[in-house]
Order: sequence, then C-alpha cells, then structure tokens
Amino acid sequence: MASVLIIGCGAMGTGLAMALGAQGHVVTGLKRNPPKGGSGINYLAADITSPESIKTLNLAVDVVFFIVSADGRTEQSYRDIYGYGLQNMQAKFPRQPWFFVSSTSVYGQTQGEWVDEGSLAEPEAVTGQLIRQAERRVLALNPDNVVIRFSGIYGPGRGHLLRMAGQAPSIQKTPPYFTNRIHQLDCIGVLAFLLQKRLDGSCLQPCYLASDDDPAPMWDVISWLAEKQGCAPPVIKIVGQDAISNKRCRNQRLKDLGYQFHYASYKDGYGELIL
Repeated sequence: MASVLIIGCGAMGTGLAMALGAQGHVVTGLKRNPPKGGSGINYLAADITSPESIKTLNLAVDVVFFIVSADGRTEQSYRDIYGYGLQNMQAKFPRQPWFFVSSTSVYGQTQGEWVDEGSLAEPEAVTGQLIRQAERRVLALNPDNVVIRFSGIYGPGRGHLLRMAGQAPSIQKTPPYFTNRIHQLDCIGVLAFLLQKRLDGSCLQPCYLASDDDPAPMWDVISWLAEKQGCAPPVIKIVGQDAISNKRCRNQRLKDLGYQFHYASYKDGYGELIL
C-alpha cells in the first residue's frame, strides 16, 4: 500500500481519495477549505498559491496526484494554479512520482483530426498554453511523472450537455464539430488504475489521453439527449469562419495498458443520468 497525497479534492479528487482509501492506501487530501469531518478522508487545509500556507506541510508521501481547478476562466486564475501553485508544490515534493491531471484543451487542432499522445499540442487559447507549460514542468522534474489528459468530464453534478439539450440550441451540423467526453467515474478509475500499475512495477508512459471510445459530432450528441429527455431538437447553426478547437481523441495507449472503460460511449453514461 502507498501513502498518497491528493492536491485538489473537488469531486474527482474526493472520489479518488475514497476509492484509494477503500483499497487500503493511506490518503491525505489537500484543499483550501476542507469539509468538517464525516468524510473519512484525512484533509489538510492549504492554499497552494501561497508559500506561507504550505511551508509547514511535513508529509511523508509516496505518490502525489495534482488534480486542481482554476477559480475561473481568466488567464490569472490559470497562472495562479498551474504556474505559482504547481511550482510551490513541486518545491515541496520534488522527488515523489506525480500524476498530473491535464486536459485535452492542450490540443489546438481545428479540422476534426484524430489526436493522441504523440500529436502536436500547441493550443491557441492562453489557458491551454498555461496547462501545456505546466505539463512540461511536471515531466521535466522527474522521469517517473505521468500526465493524464482528460477530455470533457460529465457525470452526476456535471450536466452541462443535458441542460443544453433541453434548450433547443443552435448546433453546427456540417462539417461535424466533434465532442470528446469521459465519465467522472472513469476519471477516477483511470487514476486508480495507473497508480496500481505503477505499484505493480509496470513501466508507464509519460502521457496518457483519457477519453471514451466514442468521439461524436455535437449535433448527434445533443439530438440524442434531446430525444431522450423529450425536448425539442437542436437547430442547425450557420458555420462561421473562426477556427475553433475540433478534434477526435484516441485512447488506444490507455486501453493497450489494460484499462477498460465503465462508460465507453456517451449513450452509456448519459443513459443512466437521464433515468
């Protein structure tokens, strides 16, 4: 069993902490405002963007998970977390292997291309650029560190597309605009799976793309969700000239390692949420 530090205990981090704790690992969760007891998780309160807040942290841990979310979509919010916050925690835990949760927003492809871990990752958006810079810092610190790029996360409490489908939105149909998703339970499953592989002595790649088996046109997804909810279908959007991120994520490296998705398609995951 391992002593695990989870930096950032939102829904995913908390779910991972509970899963790892159930497996017998000793888990500490770092969070700015931890809940008051009753969760069964050993929380520590700290703001990773503040050196003063973390200077008294004295933990003996074997593995670090970095699962943070910026406070907003602003450049400064991302710089605070993926710049200053990451640097502070790297200085505190420089020798332990890290699992760094990243995003497929690091890909800047716009033509519906297939992307994988070897694809060019040069995002246009400054927020994606800051995450990409953070990836590079993590991988440069320790050859044992691993980056996991999650696509759009959905699940209980993450019903953005469900709400959208209920509003008869305007959606691009031709050429298709692809959406890539992963259920929150598979996010937790992937992270726990990779930790177990590391503890078993498997040689891990520096990067894994984690997305389900079914990258699908947004038109198809919203049309299906609207039908299942008994709502009006979407309307066709007139396509403009602006280039926006549009890609299809390939998860073969993760599946070759042996991971099996609980929710291989949006129909599997959203089907449960709609019931």
